[in-house]
Amino acid sequence: MHKIRTIAVLPTLFTLGNLVCGFFAIVVAARVEKPLTSEVKHSAAIATMNPLKAIGKYDPNDDTHNCMLSGWLIFLAMIFDALDGHVARLAKSTSDFGAELDSLCDLVTFGVAPAFLLVKMCPHFTFEHQDAIWVIAASYAACAAMRLARFNVETDEEDDHMHFTGLPSPAAAASIASFAILFYTLRKEPAVFWYAEQLDVAMQTVLPFFGVLVAILMVSRIPYPHVVNQLFNGQRSFAHVVMVLFTLTAVMLVKGVAVPIISGLFVLLGPINYLWQEYIQRRPHKEPLF
Repeated sequence: MHKIRTIAVLPTLFTLGNLVCGFFAIVVAARVEKPLTSEVKHSAAIATMNPLKAIGKYDPNDDTHNCMLSGWLIFLAMIFDALDGHVARLAKSTSDFGAELDSLCDLVTFGVAPAFLLVKMCPHFTFEHQDAIWVIAASYAACAAMRLARFNVETDEEDDHMHFTGLPSPAAAASIASFAILFYTLRKEPAVFWYAEQLDVAMQTVLPFFGVLVAILMVSRIPYPHVVNQLFNGQRSFAHVVMVLFTLTAVMLVKGVAVPIISGLFVLLGPINYLWQEYIQRRPHKEPLF
């Protein structure tokens, strides 16, 4: 047994920031009560783009507001998660303690929190299939735990950290949390689309099955790019920088729709690319699918 004598303060604070965001994402989602009908309640519009002002306009009794806030807390946790490793490497203070703490925090924030949110933001599906939605949520959390455990065992210091084996848990959580933002866009009054209610019910029906797909992809061996490292490490072309700027602009302007679309495309990118190389280009992979 090796006693820990020193701990890197700044990276640890970033990692714990990830945990705190995940914890409060669960707390906020827990405000949403069990649905008594299959009808979807409409929500009051926040009517501001300023996040500081928007927090003051959230209604703790509004289920849609609570789900959206829970989703944004998961995204905020992703920022802490993306920064803690970089801060540790810059401070030359990487350690086994930091890696283990990071995985424990990720399990709460990117495993339990999105699974719990999945149940709470689909009142139509939850009312119709109460047992099924909880089984799906529990399976999602279990797959996230196995994915993180495998990552700890198989990752070493020689890895280039440019690709992941299997869908990374933060990206998986983002794909689920982004629907909370989409549901707010569909449920707020006045409605953004004339078919918003029908689309809302359709998305609630699709989301649990999408959650099953996301859980399977987490424990698969399909390669996924490390977005942060590939986008920002080293020098890139001028067109690459322009593409990043336009993507960020689209997210800021129409985040209610752009965020779930981008998150969903990233999730589907892996299996589509895998199938393309395996069956179209006939380039067999060295590793099995699972």
